Amino acid sequence: MRKPLVLRHPSILVFLAVLAVFTLAVTMLSAGYGTGAISTSMVKTLGKTLCLALAAVAMDLVWGYVGILSLGQMAFFALGGYLIGMWLMVARTEGIVTGSLANLPIPPTEAEISQAVATQIFGVVGSDQFPAIWALSGSLIGQLALVVLVPGLLALVFGWLAFRSRVNGVYLSILTQAMTLALALYLFQNDSGLRGNNGLSGLQNIPGLEGVGQERLSVWFLWASALALGLGYLMIAWVASGKFGSVARAIRDDEARVRFLGYSVEGYKLVIFVLAAVITGIAGALYYPQAGIINPAELAPIASIYLAVWVAIGGRGRLYGAAIGAVFVSLVSSWFTGGRAPDLNLGFYTVKWVDWWQVLLGLSFVLVTLFAPKGIAGLVDLLEGLRPPKRGGAPLGPDMGALQEREATE
Repeated sequence: MRKPLVLRHPSILVFLAVLAVFTLAVTMLSAGYGTGAISTSMVKTLGKTLCLALAAVAMDLVWGYVGILSLGQMAFFALGGYLIGMWLMVARTEGIVTGSLANLPIPPTEAEISQAVATQIFGVVGSDQFPAIWALSGSLIGQLALVVLVPGLLALVFGWLAFRSRVNGVYLSILTQAMTLALALYLFQNDSGLRGNNGLSGLQNIPGLEGVGQERLSVWFLWASALALGLGYLMIAWVASGKFGSVARAIRDDEARVRFLGYSVEGYKLVIFVLAAVITGIAGALYYPQAGIINPAELAPIASIYLAVWVAIGGRGRLYGAAIGAVFVSLVSSWFTGGRAPDLNLGFYTVKWVDWWQVLLGLSFVLVTLFAPKGIAGLVDLLEGLRPPKRGGAPLGPDMGALQEREATE
């Protein structure tokens, strides 16, 4: 009988256990449910970091297991944020408008309320009507469905066109980056239907939960982000294991040979690309209510490059390595770019880390690529190498000169 997934891959169980302990510790130290040692803003930062870790794990599935260096993953991430942000803005604004019109002598009609809500949202771009893409924005269920469907459909169409044309390597990376840039440039326009450069704001105010303080709400989002990361990690680990994962890695190592053996290379690539896009979109839908705002700048191609750097530093081809890299680099980035890192006075020049962080990150990426290609996850291999192998007393060779059990423990 085949063992369960978590027993065949103990790293999954370890990862989930660490995630659970981390979430419990933050909860107990939060202002909402614990001692208050961790501020509400820090709890939000940690919740957002877990969302980025989920996006990084999805990126590792695409890049580490299939070899597709997609530089457009953060487009799916931002789409998830925009789609849930549409419902948040409509529901919150509708509550405000309804309350302000409640004292009128003649109750307003639904059409009047709808137009007033549209004016509040789109007045900044000179409009008082809802664009067609906001048709389901009044329905939470509808927008949650779109969080899954829109990134998945975009990945399906793009992937089908690219993979059937057998675009590979750096050319595919350029195409994914071009897709992200085109989407960002379109969203910058006021007539895009998503408020142009203004983006969507006030997303931290959850409709129906006005009586819940941010100190408690931040913990709830932390729990949701941890749950999504745990479930996403399990799903991706399941996909990456077994025959499907073996074929995916074979495509990464020698695509032509796998195609010669009769496998549908394009089909495998497309399934993984779409799955990663959907998971990344879900991560974005959890991230931006904690951030409070989203605008087209979030789709800048540099964001997807950062994601690839996090995965490389953590360890490409190791799901836990991708998560570690995202958590480590994003937290360090918050420390440096938030002005908390002290300036370095060299006498002739003062290094301000707010300005030099990107240089440091790029240098770290180069050093890791050259001298530690397995990334932070390579430390696990180093620790494993220090332990004696468990031979179980099995015969290790045909003669007395072969490696014996006692030699393995010396």
